[in-house]
Amino acid sequence: MPVLANAETGFLREFEMGAKGKMMMGISATIAVASCSGIGQIIADADWKCVPLAGNAYITQGLDDGAGEISENGLNNWTGGSVMCSGWFHIEKPGELDIGLRLKVPEGKSTVKITVNGSTFSIKADNREYQNLAAGKVNIEKPGYVQVALHGEAKTGTYFADISDFIIHGTAAEGAVFADDPDNFYWSRRGPSVHLAYPLADGIEAEWFYNELTVPEGEDEIGSYFMSNGFGEGYFGIQVNSETERRVLFSVWDPPEGSGMTESTRHGEGVTVQRFGGEGTGGQSYCLFDWKAGTTYGFLTQVKPDGSGSTVYSSWFFAPETGSWKFMATWKRPSTSKFLTRPHSFLENFLDYNGWLDRKCHYNNQWIVTSGGEWQELTAAKFTGDATAVNSQRMDFDGGLDTNGKFYLKNGGFFNRTGQLNKEFSRPPTGIHPVIDFSQLP
Repeated sequence: MPVLANAETGFLREFEMGAKGKMMMGISATIAVASCSGIGQIIADADWKCVPLAGNAYITQGLDDGAGEISENGLNNWTGGSVMCSGWFHIEKPGELDIGLRLKVPEGKSTVKITVNGSTFSIKADNREYQNLAAGKVNIEKPGYVQVALHGEAKTGTYFADISDFIIHGTAAEGAVFADDPDNFYWSRRGPSVHLAYPLADGIEAEWFYNELTVPEGEDEIGSYFMSNGFGEGYFGIQVNSETERRVLFSVWDPPEGSGMTESTRHGEGVTVQRFGGEGTGGQSYCLFDWKAGTTYGFLTQVKPDGSGSTVYSSWFFAPETGSWKFMATWKRPSTSKFLTRPHSFLENFLDYNGWLDRKCHYNNQWIVTSGGEWQELTAAKFTGDATAVNSQRMDFDGGLDTNGKFYLKNGGFFNRTGQLNKEFSRPPTGIHPVIDFSQLP
């Protein structure tokens, strides 16, 4: 295969059409003189754009081999031939897309295979400093996410390459959306968190909050937190922590600094109670339970002032497998005196390296019970998202009313439907509240 050299930069370019086996000789030579001055910067000479792997790519094959990683610099320590790195960016309109890589080879010579939209190209390189190497041209027929997959084809040194960016140009690249905020790449790779807020009527003293949650089969990816009963000061739901561990989790935030700490006053059998930190501080309680996708679980939370300047929060979990309520814990939060506020649900992924996997859950049959003992059904919900969604760092989020008449949340996986943030939905009422004898709860 012929190799083209550019005298201005000294780096080599090689083009391969892939499936058609034809040489790609028509790409503008501007790519040879352009450079990315920093993560996410536009290549000024011909409007080539840099899509940083640090915020938009994952090891999607061979992660357990430890033969490649995504860092703040992109794809590094890439030694294993079994490793596949995949990245995504969102195309706003169809058209031609020129694709390339910004890379360097620490030692020896390497050939990197790049596959996009069904076409495969090879890039050969031996440059020791980062340079922009063109791969080829593809046609994008409709808007949506485009996946770019990288494989190591051959190398004479230890590493295939260090790759900082995909570089894109053409009609399809105009208005492309991808994570471009280096300070928030960790959150972008986790994916957008999405929420459903269930509005309460003014003046309501809601003491109890009941909700039902179902994770469809195949949507229970590791790193998922399906949160059912959220309130102004905490949250209660189920997690997938590993291939062998699943949890029911109930936590309450601390009050503002200087107001004391949330403390556990009691907890159920087999429930671990501890402090948590990181994204704020508070009290955390959890139990191990092998909940199943496709099964509907019940969640019950009580929020009540104790009359002494604190609020107590208690939660129970109902599993059809056991046919009974499981008591989680009671937390006492000082400097707080209130009933239930801001009932809501959310869906998030808490493992950044699994942000390329999709997840979904259904919520149904929401009820509150007032401090006077009156049941009231909650049939309205407002769909919202976190900063990753609001700032268009990711477009793969959705939520609202599903075809089965239940509320739903969905995120991750780079699917091609973006929900309308702040949209309000209403579900059909069931009219039948759950039968719960509060006096007999464990």
